[in-house]
Amino acid sequence: MALSPTIFKFDVALADVDRNQYHQLNLTIAQHPSETSERMMARLLAYCLNVDEGLAFAGDLSASEAPDIWQLGLDNQILQWIEVGEPSAERLKKASRIARQVLVYSFNSKSEHWWSRNGQAITASKVSVYQFDWPQIKRLAGLAQRTLSLSISVSDQAAFIASESDSFEMTWRHLRDD
Repeated sequence: MALSPTIFKFDVALADVDRNQYHQLNLTIAQHPSETSERMMARLLAYCLNVDEGLAFAGDLSASEAPDIWQLGLDNQILQWIEVGEPSAERLKKASRIARQVLVYSFNSKSEHWWSRNGQAITASKVSVYQFDWPQIKRLAGLAQRTLSLSISVSDQAAFIASESDSFEMTWRHLRDD
């Protein structure tokens, strides 16, 4: 019998000063049984950094053909393909052929190694790559609860994140632009 995902509900007050976007988001995220809290929270943050009409968490995480997050146009063309983690250069090349924009948010302790091994090949593709700070992602994952209210303020490639129990600044590096 397969394990079912754990459902998380997030209420996010989002103020993205860089993009002049202000939203009250009510998000439901399914955490796959094999997914860590760090990865789930990195997906949440990547979603918040790209929120736009039609942006959605893609279906089943175990479906290897789908991205983590995507935005479909009215004609079902993929406008944004967003990966969270360290995907292969081949996967990103394929994604760049079918989507207008491809974004990667690398987040874990292996991120530097992944970039040093794959950065050259990824540079050949039309992909933007960002790297979240691993200790900060771990701190963000520490906030994870089945129901959670967050305030996220984004400005100058940093996010101030606040919950009832903690508040801190989250930063990321921009490794490559398409």
